[in-house]
Amino acid sequence: MVVVGGGPVGLMVAGELLVRGVSVTVLERLAEPSETIKAGSISGRTVELLERAGLGAGLAELERRLVAALPVRSGVRPGLRGHFAGIFKLGFAPDELPAAMELLRLRPRGLVAAGEAGVASIGRPMMIMPQLELERLLGHWVDGLGGTVRRGVEVTAVVDDGGGVTVESSDGDTLRARYLVGCDGGRSTVRRLAGFAFPGTAPTMTGHQAIVELAGAADLPGGWTRTDTGLLVNGPFPGRVLTVEFDGPPADRDAPVTAAEVQASLRRVSGVPVTVTAMRTATRFTDNARLADGYRRGRVLLAGDAAHVHSPFGGQGLNLGLGDAANLGWKLAAVLAGDAGESLLDSYTAERHPVAARVLANTRAQLALLRPDPQSGALRALFAELMDLEQVNWHLTSMLGGLDVRYATGGHPLLGRFCPDPGLVTADGPVPLAELTLDGRGLLLEMAGDPAVVAAAAGHADRVRVISARASNVGAVTGLLVRPDGHVAWVADRTAPADLDALSTALTTWFGPAR
Repeated sequence: MVVVGGGPVGLMVAGELLVRGVSVTVLERLAEPSETIKAGSISGRTVELLERAGLGAGLAELERRLVAALPVRSGVRPGLRGHFAGIFKLGFAPDELPAAMELLRLRPRGLVAAGEAGVASIGRPMMIMPQLELERLLGHWVDGLGGTVRRGVEVTAVVDDGGGVTVESSDGDTLRARYLVGCDGGRSTVRRLAGFAFPGTAPTMTGHQAIVELAGAADLPGGWTRTDTGLLVNGPFPGRVLTVEFDGPPADRDAPVTAAEVQASLRRVSGVPVTVTAMRTATRFTDNARLADGYRRGRVLLAGDAAHVHSPFGGQGLNLGLGDAANLGWKLAAVLAGDAGESLLDSYTAERHPVAARVLANTRAQLALLRPDPQSGALRALFAELMDLEQVNWHLTSMLGGLDVRYATGGHPLLGRFCPDPGLVTADGPVPLAELTLDGRGLLLEMAGDPAVVAAAAGHADRVRVISARASNVGAVTGLLVRPDGHVAWVADRTAPADLDALSTALTTWFGPAR
C-alpha cells in the first residue's frame, strides 16, 4: 500500500492498515513536519477514535502539558461550551453536565440520538491538541507499527492500470501498490493526476492566523470580536491571533506571510495600533469550499483535505479527515486480505461524502453570520436568540462535534451511529470499550446471555471478537455488532427476540462471508 501525505490523516490511514497487517509506505513532500499554525483542538468524537486505536495514554499526557500552558484556568480541562460563528452558546459548561445527562436520557434526537435506547452518554469533551503535536503522536504510532515514512518525496505520476497503481516520485523511484490513498492536502497532486473533479465555491475573504509577540496590545480585546471591518480572535494561547477580512481572496496565496502583513490586518480589523515585534509562525486561509465528486476512482482513493476543503470555522477539518481515515482504513485492509470484495470500498464514499457536504454547508453558514454588514449583524443577533432553544442547541452542538453522523437510516436509533461505551462488566470486572478494539477487529457484544447470538458469529471469529458481558449504559439494548470504526452495524434489545438473520446479513456485509 502507498499513502501519499504524511500529515495526521495520512498517518491515521497508515496506522489503521498497519494494525491489520498491511505493509504501508507513506510519501510526504515536506522534509520535516510543518510548524505552521493549523488546527488547535480535536473533537470528543475524534478523541474516542484515537483512544480506541490505543493512543489514549499519549493523548492524555499531551493534554496535561498543553492545558497547563493556558493563561487562565490553568490545569483545568475546558468544558463543553463551543461556538457557532463565534457565538459561544453550544454544549454545556462543566457545572451543567448533570442536567445535560438527564436531557440525553429523554431526547431521542439528542447528542447521541439514542434516547429511545436509554443510552445516556455524551462521550468525551473536546481536547486542546495542536495539529503538529497530534502529527508527532501519530508518527510515533506508525513507526512503532513498522510503517515506512519517506520524507522530502513528491509524487510525479500516478497510473492506475486496473490491476494496481504505479507511483513515480521525485527521487526517481517507482512504487507499485494494489491501492493508493491520497491524503496530500487541499492542493492534492494525487487528486489532480487521478482525474477527480473538485467542484465548489470560490473564496470571498482572507484570513490570517499567527503566533506573535505584540507591543501596544493593551487595548486589544481577548476572545472573539466581530468588528465593523472583520473578525478578530485573540487567544486562547498567548500570542495566538486570527483575523478575517471580507474583501476577497489574497492576491498571492503562495507568497510568504510577513509580520508587516499580519500587523496591518490586525490594525485594520481591531482599530488598535499594535506592533508585531516578533512572529513565530503564520498562515493565510480563505473560505474556498470544494468537495471531490467521489472518494474513489478505480484503485485510487482520497481522504482528508485532498477530498474536501472549507474555511476553518468550527474547527472541523482535522476531525473530518481523521473520520475519513477511520472509515477507510479497515475497509481497505479487509479488501486487501481477501475478506471482502471491492464493493466494500464503495461504502466509503457513500458514508463519508455526505458528512463532508454537511461540513461545507455549515462553514458557509458561519461565514454568513460573521460578515460585518448590518444585514448579517441582524441575522446573527436572531440566530443567537435561536441558539438559546434546546433543540437548536442540540442540533448545532451535535453537528459541529460530529455526534450526529449516522451511516444508516431507519431501524433502531443506535444503528449506524458511533457506539457509546456500554459500561461492560465481564467476569474479570469492568472493561472499557477502548481496551477491546486494539486488534482492529469488529466486536459482537452479547449482553443478555443468548448463546444463539454468540453462535451466529462463529464463522467470523477471525474478524469479529465476541464478548459476553453485562452492561450498565445501554438501557434495553442486549446486543451490538460494532464495526472497527466504532459504528454500530446491528442492534438487539429487550423489546423483541434478537434478529439473527439481520445479524448474519450485517456480518457478511461488513466482514465478508463466514468461514
